[in-house]
Order: sequence, then structure tokens, then C-alpha cells
Amino acid sequence: MIKKNYWNHETAEIQKGAKIGKGTKIWHNTQILKGAKIGKNCIIGRNSFIDNKTNLGNGIKIGSNVDVFALVSMEDHVFVGAGVVFTNDINPRAKYPKAKYPKYGRWLPTLIKEGATIGANATVLCGNKIGKWAMVGAGAVVTKDVPDLAVVVGVPAKQIGWICECGNKIIFEGNKSVCKICKRKYYKKGENKVFRSK
Repeated sequence: MIKKNYWNHETAEIQKGAKIGKGTKIWHNTQILKGAKIGKNCIIGRNSFIDNKTNLGNGIKIGSNVDVFALVSMEDHVFVGAGVVFTNDINPRAKYPKAKYPKYGRWLPTLIKEGATIGANATVLCGNKIGKWAMVGAGAVVTKDVPDLAVVVGVPAKQIGWICECGNKIIFEGNKSVCKICKRKYYKKGENKVFRSK
């Protein structure tokens, strides 16, 4: 018998063929399908669902009651609040599933980049990217790409500002900013792009 290097609650259902990294914890009543890839030191909350063809990085935290459907990928250190839903079909029809009727469209991939945070009960429509260290407010509906370090809220989600890697608000004087907490330096290029200074 092969000893597993992760922990799961006895009520979790983990199908053979799912790949789960060392130190990951999987809580009550969570279902993980074969073909799912989960990195090291992740936390998957109770009553969550991780589909096949998903790829989750290291150090990810997923809250309770989260559905991560096929073709969703997350880079390292992503935080997903309770009740978040990811979609993978932009024009679903019960009578015409994509696997059987590909001429009606295809499932679309979604990418959540390193360090991003998605607040509780948000919905992320497929085919979009959420940038590095971006923050999506609770209850928001993401319908388009979110830039790195951006803060978006509302339905549909709209940008209201910028946020540091440490989680503190970035306030610019001209095109430059220094985080008051961690002292990281940033500069803004135009209205839609912020970069961390070397």
C-alpha cells in the first residue's frame, strides 16, 4: 500500500488518478475527480468540488462550498473565498452539451495568476484571466480580464483601485507609490498597468 503524503477528512471523495501534493489538506465532503492536479500545501475547504482538467498550484487556499470546474488553472498562493463559482461554458445548453455537439462552441479556460484573491460568493466567467496579486471583491461577477494588482468589485466587476502584494491599498503620487506597510515600490504606466519596481 502506497502511503499518501497529504491529509483528507474521511468524508472526502478523492478519485483514483487525482494528483495531490505533499502537505495538502482536504476537508469534509469535498469531491476531487480523477485528472485534477493540486499542488503542495494547499487547503481545500469543506463541500467543495474540484473537476478533472483542473490545475492548482502550491499554497492555494480554497474556502468552503467552492466549485472549480474543468479548464480552471490557478498559479501559486491563490486565495478563493467561500462560495466562489468558476464557469467553463459561456453559452450552456442542457440539450446540446459541448462534448457531444462541439459545433455549438467549446469550453473556455480560465487562469488565476499568482497571489490573486477572490472574495466570497464571487463568480468568475470562463475565458478570463485574473492578474497577479489582484483582488476580486466579495459577490463580484468577473466578465473580463483583471489586470495585475487591480481591485475590482460589483456586478459586472469594475476596477476601483490598486493593491500591494501584501494586501495594502496602493496610493499613487503621480506615477509612483511606496507601500506604507511592506515598503514595496510600484510605478504606473498609463491608466491600466502597474508594475513593481526592481
